[in-house]
Amino acid sequence: MNARIEDSALLAESAPVPAARRRIGEVILDVQNISLSFGGVKALTDISFNVREHEVRAIIGPNGAGKSSMLNCINGVYTPQQGSITFRGKTFKHMNSRQVAEMGVARTFQNLALFKGMSVLDNIMSGRNLKMKSGLLAQALRWGPAEREELRHREFVEHIIDFLEIQAHRKTPVGRLPYGLQKRVDLGRALAMEPQVLLLDEPMAGMNVEEKQDMSRFILDVNDEFGTTIVLIEHDMGVVMDISDRVVVLDYGKKIGDGTPDEVRGNADVIRAYLGTEH
Repeated sequence: MNARIEDSALLAESAPVPAARRRIGEVILDVQNISLSFGGVKALTDISFNVREHEVRAIIGPNGAGKSSMLNCINGVYTPQQGSITFRGKTFKHMNSRQVAEMGVARTFQNLALFKGMSVLDNIMSGRNLKMKSGLLAQALRWGPAEREELRHREFVEHIIDFLEIQAHRKTPVGRLPYGLQKRVDLGRALAMEPQVLLLDEPMAGMNVEEKQDMSRFILDVNDEFGTTIVLIEHDMGVVMDISDRVVVLDYGKKIGDGTPDEVRGNADVIRAYLGTEH
């Protein structure tokens, strides 16, 4: 059975778990008519959808559907040729990744980009960079106000380490950790930025069943306890249907479905995209 058919079986049969643990707010992120091309290749064509405050919003689709390209447009890695993105009422068309991060959008990537020789604590501390006001020289010398500022940031990071249940590894170089724990550190680094919207690019990729269960729990806890809005790409349809409030479906760079997990599960276009047939 190929991957598309396996995903489709879960799409059709997975029983949803209610995700309404908190009140969903107004639209915080609005994507309108985004089109993106690389030369003559169209990666995205006229994509529109929105994300409401405090919800878990999933983006799904077969390989090559344009999911990661969509996240890259949201967080400023790519600049779309057409369309606009509005975050908390501010519309932007040409923003780089740092500017988007300063606005309150953080991201994890499918391929880990951690500092393998640095400790868990120092990796997560790197996510506090945007919050630090002291200059690099003052930080290096740990002089006066810079030292007090660093202590405040370390206290915040220690809270994240406790939250993610990685206290025993706080001084361990990240490269020595199992893959599942490295993904947890990557999540912690993003949380250190105190994002209003957190973009997760395949947070379960490469994980076993137990690691997926742990990561699903942490994502829901981040959404519930921190109040962070989540936008995630994920291939595991069981996970998507269990934890998402709404799902948008892409195929060959076009939107073919958008709605609750139940609505998407019964969408003929979505079933066709995964199975190649309506039945």
